[in-house]
Amino acid sequence: MEFLLFGEVQLRVAGQRLDVGTPRQEAVLAALAVDVPRPVPMETLIDRVWGENPPEEARNVVYSHLSRIRRLLDRVTELAGTPVGVTRKTAGYVLEIDPAVVDLHRFAHLVDQGNDHHATDADRAAALSEALRGWRGAPLAGLHGDWAERVRTTWHHRRLDAAVSWGELELRLGRPGAVIAALPELAAEYPLAEPLEALLMRALHAAGRAAEAVERYAAVRTRLADALGTDPGAELRALHGDILRGELPPGPRAAPAATPAQLPPDTPGFAGRERALRRLDEIKSERSPAPRIVVLSGTAGVGKTALALHWAHAAAGDFPDGQLYVNLRGFDPTGSPVAPADAVRGFLEALDVPDDRIPRTLDAQAGLYRTLLANRRALVVLDNARDAGQVRPLLPGAPGSVVLVTSRDQLTGLVTAGAHPLAVDLLDTAEARAVLRRRIGTDRIAAEPAAADEIIGLCAHLPLALAVVAARAAIHPGFGLAVLAGQLRDARGLDEFAAADPATDPRAVFSWSYLRLDPAAARLFRLFGLHPGPDIAAPAAASLAGLPAGRARALLTELAHAHLIAEPVPGRYTLHDLLRAYAGELAHEEESPAGREAAVHRMLGHYAHTAYLADGFLDPRLEVPPELTPLPAGAEPERITDHRRALAWFEGEHRVLLQAVRAEVAFDARVWELAWSMQRFLDMRGYWHDENGVLVAALAAARRLGDKRKQAFAHLQLGVTHARFGRHTEAGDDFQAALTLYGASADVVGQAYAHRQFAWLLDKQGAVANALAHAEQALELFRAAGHQAGQATALNAVGWFHTLLGAHATAIEHCQRALDLQTLLGDQMGATQSWHSIGYAHKQLGDHSRAIACYERALEIVHRNGNLVTEARVLIELANLRRDLGEVEAARSGWQRAHDILVHLAHPEADEVLVRLAEVHHG
Repeated sequence: MEFLLFGEVQLRVAGQRLDVGTPRQEAVLAALAVDVPRPVPMETLIDRVWGENPPEEARNVVYSHLSRIRRLLDRVTELAGTPVGVTRKTAGYVLEIDPAVVDLHRFAHLVDQGNDHHATDADRAAALSEALRGWRGAPLAGLHGDWAERVRTTWHHRRLDAAVSWGELELRLGRPGAVIAALPELAAEYPLAEPLEALLMRALHAAGRAAEAVERYAAVRTRLADALGTDPGAELRALHGDILRGELPPGPRAAPAATPAQLPPDTPGFAGRERALRRLDEIKSERSPAPRIVVLSGTAGVGKTALALHWAHAAAGDFPDGQLYVNLRGFDPTGSPVAPADAVRGFLEALDVPDDRIPRTLDAQAGLYRTLLANRRALVVLDNARDAGQVRPLLPGAPGSVVLVTSRDQLTGLVTAGAHPLAVDLLDTAEARAVLRRRIGTDRIAAEPAAADEIIGLCAHLPLALAVVAARAAIHPGFGLAVLAGQLRDARGLDEFAAADPATDPRAVFSWSYLRLDPAAARLFRLFGLHPGPDIAAPAAASLAGLPAGRARALLTELAHAHLIAEPVPGRYTLHDLLRAYAGELAHEEESPAGREAAVHRMLGHYAHTAYLADGFLDPRLEVPPELTPLPAGAEPERITDHRRALAWFEGEHRVLLQAVRAEVAFDARVWELAWSMQRFLDMRGYWHDENGVLVAALAAARRLGDKRKQAFAHLQLGVTHARFGRHTEAGDDFQAALTLYGASADVVGQAYAHRQFAWLLDKQGAVANALAHAEQALELFRAAGHQAGQATALNAVGWFHTLLGAHATAIEHCQRALDLQTLLGDQMGATQSWHSIGYAHKQLGDHSRAIACYERALEIVHRNGNLVTEARVLIELANLRRDLGEVEAARSGWQRAHDILVHLAHPEADEVLVRLAEVHHG
């Protein structure tokens, strides 16, 4: 089996080429194959197929293509005898295939072997040669769009880098003939690639063909002038001059007067960071006309210095001219960073420059430093930098050296000038476990794995905090990990991590960044300690602080640059639990009680009013909406203008809202308002456990407020969630409580809804006649109140129960009247349910074509509305009907789409659909 991505996308099995489908299906397959074995999220698939402007039906189209791709891979499995397929994981879709059968991944693996400096030059050259032979053409040659073009650009660069590395190795092995034979054709494909031309010139010179090398230079000089209006670069010019003078390129290099080895010891127990270490290796291996500079940035205590030193010790052998190190103390508690002049002077002394030869001015010192490193391969580690200005005088000027800079600041000035940014994040769980194993032993972790994982969580995956706890565990080998976890769990804030040494006390370490902040940014950071988390959007942060949006964004940028907060996605900010605890301590120390209360009022007001606006776009409200508590001064809701933005806002914020409803008793009115506004979204997305928790909080808040209508609403919706989980007794109790409270409030509409929900519950219990009676009572009450939306939902319910009792014509009459009202009112969810009811009645009458048309109309509306659970259920109903009619492929496609939706929601009904899919597959 071969999966070919170089050139046109091809799938070859047992000597035959299989049809990979339409261009769009080919794009979906390629989008999965490029990332094997990593999962690809649905949003990424859509972006790769359509770019920035996908159609509304993009998700459903991708579902259809995935279904066809699965059938294609079933055929591959039969032919190859090796199981392959597409599976849905939490993080996205995974093409379950051995990466070795994908030519693009074979190429990457061979290039990695060619870059392995532990292998012999001959083995490395052989691996790179094999990789280059596997190149069939530009990747994804038949696909169009920005993503495919980016893939082609990336792999052209990788091919070029591999060719240059291969040529260097061949010359080192004394085989210039191989280079002369292979590279001219490649150089013709990349006519502006100067490294290829330099290799060819060196190979020609080594083969005794210096005149041809000079001619080659003249040709490339003309080509660059015509195409770019530039001359060859410094390396090519220098090589040309060396050949003309008869010197062997790159010429003899003066031995350094001293070989400094200033690296501090490697960190004991270092573990993890494999991706960052690989990235550093990649940067070290890059060909560049300037020194390669890497900025390792991250929050306090995240292990930037440990990573830099660990890699530096491993890579030291590749820098035979020495390793220079300085701690610039940019965030030292003394507030006294190392001056650049002092750092440069230290480097000059390490390079054996006598005192009387060290210039007086910083510019002259930096010039001498760069001169000494000009022809050397040295590693320079600039640890704990305060800002770019402190670093610039310490940067070499020639390409032979690599510079590692660590800082809590992002040092955007250096990155803008060409430095490689490398963010150092919190450890993942596997890395954190490895750290603990290295520090306290494998046996202790294996004996109490759950306690170890709890310690990792309580340490917020922060290396500094893990180191503190690991040290305590090592000092007290008799302490069980569960005991240490309990101490952390019971501790107040950061107290359990406090240490005599400020360098290992997280509170002290965090303070070194905090004290550098502008006062307004420091205040915003403190207020983050009052936010429930897990993250916050810029508009919410503005309301929290009572600031204009533009000013808040500027302060958020300052906090992000200082790595006191992170911006994992544009416009949303987060901080790990220990920093949140530190911010909370500062808020209680430096903000007055009134100031803290006002900030929370502004924050909750922002969320409640924005949720209220967003909820209004989900579907027309069937009941009269409550009047919200006015917004406090300084708070503003977000601008929600349509259904799409409303859904996007709820998706982005619902985890925050779930935390916000747990606010203190003083904010009961806001808690209930939040619950009211988010309940429909949670229901339509299938987040029923979350919905239940929100409604429990809303009921408690309403009871403390003494508001019967608010209590009735909470009881009514709680009953719905109980019924969804099969807790029928609890559901009935809640519906009865809602009916009683609505009655005491003289709320006729509320009573009608309570009867409507009683009808739904009785239907689930199989008591259809009693359900019809409650539905008819609801209809009567809605009519008495003149409530049209309620009448529509009750009419549909009456119709549904009639069809369950066999009166299909009567059912269609009632449901059609409901549908007419819902269409008039713009009630999309109600219309979906009525179309479904009418379709079901036609199915019972044997009018299958009309039933299918009704179900498809219901699907069209519900997909636009975004109610995923209902969409999946209508898909299942329609697929069931198609199966009964013998349309097996259509049924399988519908079940697959429903299954994908339910898996995305982690919905329990996904397993039932999977059983149907399996039956069709094996049938």
